[in-house]
Amino acid sequence: MASTYVNDLRLNEMATGDASGTWGTNTNVNLELIGEGLGYGTEAITTNADTHTSTVADGATDPVRAMYVEYTGTLDSACTITIAPNTINRMHFIENGTSGSQNIIISQGSGANITIPPGDTKAVYLDGAGSGAAVVDAFASLNVVNLKVQDDLTVTDDVAIGGLATVGGTLGVTGIVTLTDDLIIGNGKTIGSASDVDAMTIAANGQITLTQTLIGTALDIEGDIDVNGDIDVNGTSNLDIVDIDGAVDMASTLTVAGVLTGASLDISGAIDVDGVANLDVTDIDGTLNVAGVATAQVSANINQVALTSSSNAVAWDAAAAANAFHVTTENTTLSAPSNPVEGAIINIEIAQGGTPRTFAFNTVFEFAASTAPTITATASKTDILAFRYNGSVWQSIGITQNMAQT
Repeated sequence: MASTYVNDLRLNEMATGDASGTWGTNTNVNLELIGEGLGYGTEAITTNADTHTSTVADGATDPVRAMYVEYTGTLDSACTITIAPNTINRMHFIENGTSGSQNIIISQGSGANITIPPGDTKAVYLDGAGSGAAVVDAFASLNVVNLKVQDDLTVTDDVAIGGLATVGGTLGVTGIVTLTDDLIIGNGKTIGSASDVDAMTIAANGQITLTQTLIGTALDIEGDIDVNGDIDVNGTSNLDIVDIDGAVDMASTLTVAGVLTGASLDISGAIDVDGVANLDVTDIDGTLNVAGVATAQVSANINQVALTSSSNAVAWDAAAAANAFHVTTENTTLSAPSNPVEGAIINIEIAQGGTPRTFAFNTVFEFAASTAPTITATASKTDILAFRYNGSVWQSIGITQNMAQT
């Protein structure tokens, strides 16, 4: 009877009475091929081939008999490698050692095959099922107690960790990290970027300290927020209750739908009120411009400002001293008021001191019949005059004279 090679290593199985006188030689060859099957082999693929067949030789040395097989060569497209014969049932470690950055596809029959990316190695087994033979990923669901990786660990699919994962160095993630449970960092540790590693610090009591600007399309905070620096809001800020110990600098419009309550409100710019403003006490250092009607429920008070005479002239700022008074100290003339605004109304109290003085008016003041009144020249007497600016002159709209000062 002739020898057969139907085993998974394609060894010479000699029949009874076969190979007379050469059993020793054949047995030695078989032993050598068994050793080859436990080792490493390499096989080159024809340059740029799309298909390649590796047939394990019968009873003779062959690189693909090895448990670890490395395929080499240069490829310009994926190459399908068929390992024959399709009855071999065995384990392989197969490495894609080709150049050209192409996959190799390991097949045995019409069944499933395994794709190995360039530079990668897979543990597979051939099921040897004949024409329908399949190649199976032996480590598709690998269960190990302890896995130690001394260099990079690249995961191209999901990672499910049922217990504790401890990373002693840097965990670099180029994609998205999705957590279905809590993310806990050490007390006082930081969260940041490669260029700013301490952008956010979480203390043991849960307080969060930010060293950079907080930017977002929406910020929903149910508890307190304590900010020692600036808050820059480019969009809309909907706040239920805000307690601000320091200054608020608004570069744009502040819209308040409810009540704005504060011990004091210092505004250096303009206030635009479309509705009703109910103000108990308002101190305005600049100009109050009212396009509509200003209604005072009790009274409207304009602080009285003292005017002095220097070199026989009294200077009057119509904007800063709309309600003015002057106690005479010398014979003097009331100068043309500065900062006139058409429609403005101003008044002045002229009070004679212990020694009566003369008091004249600049020609910008227009009186009835273009004749200026004579100010009462009696000690301790007072005259009050009111004027309205028509855009060119201050028109007299009221004169009361010779009133006692007490």
